[in-house]
Amino acid sequence: MPDRRLQFDIVIVGAGPAGLAAACAASECGRKAALLESAPWIGGQIWRGEEAHFANTQARYWINRVRKSGATLLTGTNVIAANTPITLLAEQPHGAVEIQWRKLILATGARELFLPFPGWTLPGVFGPGGLQGLVKNGWPVAGKKVVIAGTGPLLLAAADGLKKHGARVVLIAEQTRKSHVAELGLTLLAYPGKVLQGAALKARLLGVPQRYGVWPVRALGSDHVRVVELTNGRDTWTENCDQLACGFHLVPNVELPITFGCDLRNGFVKVDHWQMTSVADVFCAGEPTAIGGVNAALVEGQIAGYAASGQLEKAERLFSQRATHQTFAQALDKTYALRDELKGITTDDTIFCRCEDVTFARVKQHRFGREAKLQTRCGMGICQGRICGAAAKIILGWEQSSVRPPVHPARINSLTTHNQAH
Repeated sequence: MPDRRLQFDIVIVGAGPAGLAAACAASECGRKAALLESAPWIGGQIWRGEEAHFANTQARYWINRVRKSGATLLTGTNVIAANTPITLLAEQPHGAVEIQWRKLILATGARELFLPFPGWTLPGVFGPGGLQGLVKNGWPVAGKKVVIAGTGPLLLAAADGLKKHGARVVLIAEQTRKSHVAELGLTLLAYPGKVLQGAALKARLLGVPQRYGVWPVRALGSDHVRVVELTNGRDTWTENCDQLACGFHLVPNVELPITFGCDLRNGFVKVDHWQMTSVADVFCAGEPTAIGGVNAALVEGQIAGYAASGQLEKAERLFSQRATHQTFAQALDKTYALRDELKGITTDDTIFCRCEDVTFARVKQHRFGREAKLQTRCGMGICQGRICGAAAKIILGWEQSSVRPPVHPARINSLTTHNQAH
């Protein structure tokens, strides 16, 4: 049996921007709401560390607002399964807890997309967001030479953050063409706020070399990355570095929605105008529904919180804002679409599943993910296929297989609790 049982009107899973906004909306409407977060802080990966320093005014506003809203904040609470259609099973540091809900809002965020290439498992190779998160918590980068590669706005944000902490950003290598980024610039003219943000970011990155239509093909070093090999499809050259931050945009965290039976569309959770999924009383907001950024997540979270609280008029007032953010998100998807050449950077001897040390040569012999998992253990490690599964979808065209509990690694006692409930 679980150590504790809790009951709430509305439960929100994930305390990033979408979850914070949903919790504020629900609690301020008088609902008994709980905000669940696996990390020991609120704010998600995007505002990781901001709670302590409050350097970000937007983070400060929403974190203060949710603390004053009356919502119950359950950090260090990792949802691992749905015990029943209206009960979550979660782990806390001192034991399992069952959390019953009337309405559920999933705001599970996104993670970085990695495409395996030779040397990507060397120490010193990170995702841009991952390295930025480490630096916020004290990882030393002052004076270190950093190459940032991959695609998406996160590259520039990471470069800005690393530079502030004293890193020497020697190159930003963006795989998309410069003409595509220029087209996005024209789209930004309809968003004055984003134009100002972009201009300020560019100003802070003056002097940092940036090349378009360039991507990594190899990281070199004996015990640590020392060199990264880059190409533009015609020429190949190397850059010396102490750290390589490489990521190819974001992948939505849809594992928990899948366990509830929520329908997906193009890899994202399908929702209606109220942010409700295909499952009654289960809502979803933020990156799992589309990679749209902080402002889109905040608006969607509020709509979900109001709709789950029965305040449909308040939710509807935000529809036009959401539509604006969705248009911008579509422009981002078009701009940073991955080029076909990236499917060829994974060589046969590249470690494809780094949890289980499975090479690409072994994986690609199979027809689909489940077969590869059974024959090679690819996807059976601690990340449960979150890294190699996303890469396999891009490189091999494999769709995500079904998800079974536990959604995250869990203690035996917690799994016993889940089995007893069934």
